[in-house]
Order: sequence, then structure tokens, then C-alpha cells
Amino acid sequence: MTETQISPPSKKAEHSQGERLHKVLARCGFGSRREIEGWIEQGRVQVNGKVAAQGMCLQARDQVRLDGRPLAWQEPDSIRVLAYNKPEGEICSHRDPQGRASVFDALPPPDAGRWVAVGRLDINSAGLLLFTNSGELANRLMHPSGQIEREYAVRVFGEVTEEKVRALFDGVELEDGPARFHDIVDTGNAGINRWFHVCLLEGRHREVRRLWESQGLRVSRLKRVRYGSVIIPDRLRQGDWSELDTAQVTALAQLVGLEVPAARPQSAATPAGVRRGRRPASSDRAVRAGRTDPAGRTDPASRTHRTRRTARTARTDRTDRAARKPVSRRR
Repeated sequence: MTETQISPPSKKAEHSQGERLHKVLARCGFGSRREIEGWIEQGRVQVNGKVAAQGMCLQARDQVRLDGRPLAWQEPDSIRVLAYNKPEGEICSHRDPQGRASVFDALPPPDAGRWVAVGRLDINSAGLLLFTNSGELANRLMHPSGQIEREYAVRVFGEVTEEKVRALFDGVELEDGPARFHDIVDTGNAGINRWFHVCLLEGRHREVRRLWESQGLRVSRLKRVRYGSVIIPDRLRQGDWSELDTAQVTALAQLVGLEVPAARPQSAATPAGVRRGRRPASSDRAVRAGRTDPAGRTDPASRTHRTRRTARTARTDRTDRAARKPVSRRR
């Protein structure tokens, strides 16, 4: 008797069957793939009223529930993006066993579904975080193949030599593979604590800190100032958010080849930003906003910075503009 060989389904056929359930829900920000696989294994996820099985795919009209609650997993009719100025001390998770403050606590409720964070910042880092209601946009912006620039202002403790800067620009070997800075800009200040602006084209865990540590140096302060085409706004204080306008969202989506649906009508009642928690006293407001250090000196993180492909106007505080110094690029 001859055996009949069954060829595996083509990629086109797999695409027509939809996308794996756990991948879709993870991309929409409901949890990690491993976490969602655990929910499916426990029978907590239902699709069209039936308990979901591992490996099943979703179709456009499928209804998904978690513990009986409906999940809005379809891509939204219009894409929204929020820019949030994260202070140090906040985590980038929805839930924390230790009860620490989360960046999601400060955000407005979305029209539907949930906000998806575009990348992360560790608890000791500050600066720009983007949130969107589009899992597809978030996934493309975070994926290494997108080659999206992330720019950081970094205060480095230790002796920074030309050889160390060259090594970081050429590339070093970390525990999870080779890594390098796409651009390194010296702000021109001197001393044991020096400020640099650096660019990465990926977002691995603590990559900026680990790169400097590979040269025997320590990052004493880290602030993200740009993600792709979005620069952290001057007016955005720590703990505040603002919503990108249609032109900004379109520019961001075009970086990753995503077509932006028609924008939703903006409500006049939609606030430009939300402040939470106590207002800092005048004596420490500048410190918490990142404009001065505790000794009252102007923070070089707010000075002019440039990258290889983008020359921008100064994003400094008014107190720093009069005394702004030119930056020098190290290659």
C-alpha cells in the first residue's frame, strides 16, 4: 500500500485562515504571548461562545472573551497616539504585585480596547513614552526590522575616552548579542558626570545602560527624548500626556509603511494633557520636570541635540536658551 503524502499548507492558505489567537491578543496589549497561552490552556478564553484551543486562528468577525468579558481585538477605525512624559519611579506594566505607580494610571480611558505601550522604559528611566490604540502600529514601531530611531539623553559617570566612544559606535558584544549606538553626540560639558545624546535602532532590555557598562561606565540618569518622528514636547511636564494630531500620527505611521484610517472628529472637551498627583512645590518643580539638577544647575539633557539624519531646533527650557552651547559629534 502506498502512503499518501500531505503537503503542509501554503503561507497564503495560512494567511487566509487568520492569525493565531495568542499573537493577536498579545499584539493588542492584553498580555504577553506566554501569558495568553496560559489563559487559553486554563480555558479562560472563548471565541464565538466556545472555549478557545491552542493554535486556533481569528477571523475578522470573531468575538473574543476573557473570563466572560469581551475583548476589543480588532484594529480601530482611527488611530490615536498619546505622548507621555514618564517620571522616574513608574513602571510600564498594568499590574504590579508591589503596588508601584504605573504609567497607565495617568492615561485617559481609550474609546475602546486598551492603550498599547510602544516600547518600555525601566523604573529608573524617564522621558518619552508613546501609547496607541493600534496594536499593529505599536508592533511595527517596536520591531527591530523597522529600524526606528530611539534617542536618549544620558548622564554618564566615569572617564569617557575617545576609545570607549569609538567602541560603542563600532559595536560591542553583550550577553544577548552584538549591539551598538547608531549615533553618539557629546554635549560638550566636562567633568566626571558627562551628558551624551545617543541613538538606537532597537529596544532591547536596558540596552543603553548595558552598552555604557560594557566600557566600565555607569549611567546615572537616562531620559528618552525622541521616538521615530516624535520629539518630547517642551510644554509636556513629567506625569502629563498629550495627544498627537493627525499630521503627527500620519508621519509616525509612514515610517513603518502603515496606512492611517480617517481621523476621528476631535472633541472640544478632549484635554490636551492630564496632571495627576500633587503639584510639586516651586523649589523642586524644576528638578522633577528635568530642567535642573538638585543643585540648581541647568540640566544638559534639555539642550540642543542633533542626529545624523535630523537637525532640529533647540528643545530647551527658556532658562537655558540664552546660554546654549553647540554640541560636537563623535564618530
